[in-house]
Amino acid sequence: MLQISSYRDATQEQEAPKASSWRAACSAGSRGDAERVYDDIFDAVMDRRLLPGAKLTETTLCKVFDCSRSTVRAALSALAHDKIVDIEPNRGAFVWQPDAKETRDIFEMRRRMECMIVDMLLALPDLATRLQPLYDMVRRERQAFERGDRISWIRLSNAFHVVMAQLLDNHVLTEIMHSLCARTTLIIALHDTPGETACSYIEHETILDHLAQGDGNGARQAMHHHLADCEERMSTPSTQPPDPWRAFPVKR
Repeated sequence: MLQISSYRDATQEQEAPKASSWRAACSAGSRGDAERVYDDIFDAVMDRRLLPGAKLTETTLCKVFDCSRSTVRAALSALAHDKIVDIEPNRGAFVWQPDAKETRDIFEMRRRMECMIVDMLLALPDLATRLQPLYDMVRRERQAFERGDRISWIRLSNAFHVVMAQLLDNHVLTEIMHSLCARTTLIIALHDTPGETACSYIEHETILDHLAQGDGNGARQAMHHHLADCEERMSTPSTQPPDPWRAFPVKR
């Protein structure tokens, strides 16, 4: 029987907080068993340890998380609401697998939202000072990539865009960006070839440099190029079925 512990690495979490930490920061109140199951599945998806199309069976999840079926169903229902999981009648739950139109729609929204964020940031006083935590994040992103720490690199690459929105102290905007970045991660996991092109930290730094200089046109163009490059490098989706249980450390 599979036994599983939550994915934990203190050093890695310090360097690159899990994606669920941004979700928790946007929500209020205590977090129960369903939320914890949600977070572990969500993090596995965001870290690309759990791939699009992977089937999530309730019986196995109950064993993995040592919880009731009602807890698993609540977590899967919440993941389906957030477009991380698809629940298909008479077939079960699967990690969301975006189609071509959804991919186009999400990247269009990313371009519009993030250019708006650029404009809003440029209206802030002392912007260059406020951007220092993002420069530090880009530095850690580059270090993670150079040492081959793929999960930390993915986490920091996604967090960069959420933290940009967070600087505006607008919780609704931060929630929207968190959702869009999560769905973008699934799109990239479906289409991208890991390690082929991984210079997002260079593009992130370019965006920050334009913002620090008050160059709105340059920042918007850099952001547009960054997202367009991400969309254009998608390749043919893998035909190999994903193995959902490699998402977690298994004790035998």
